[in-house]
Amino acid sequence: MLLTAILAGAAADIVWEVWARTVTPLLVGGPLQPAALVRSVFGLESWALAELIHAVVGVVFYPLGYLYVARPVARVVTPFLPWWVVGLGFGLGLWVFALYVMAHLIAGLPAFLGFVPLAWASCVGHMIFGLVTAVVVRWREAR
Repeated sequence: MLLTAILAGAAADIVWEVWARTVTPLLVGGPLQPAALVRSVFGLESWALAELIHAVVGVVFYPLGYLYVARPVARVVTPFLPWWVVGLGFGLGLWVFALYVMAHLIAGLPAFLGFVPLAWASCVGHMIFGLVTAVVVRWREAR
């Protein structure tokens, strides 16, 4: 399962990065920069370390959360939902975690960054991340 999680996380993180750094600037005028949030949360000065932390969380920890928390909970609470809806919901949950818990409750920024366009781009990016995670997990389990 660890290999599945890492493959899912790597694929989802690549798609996230394309969305964050290529598509988002076209839509809202600037890229998503999760390292800036990581720096705010942890009081880091190093941009590279903040990027590394975000990458490790995305490649390893978030997919493990999907496999061992989100999907099992969904199977019990909402067993009627298709796998792809669970993936999108997982991504939405990651967005709430990032922009409410981490950004607002811990870093002291406005909740959901005040719902500026960049926050909505982040929402879409996290939902795409969750969907790609679910797609890769489903593919790996079907083999």
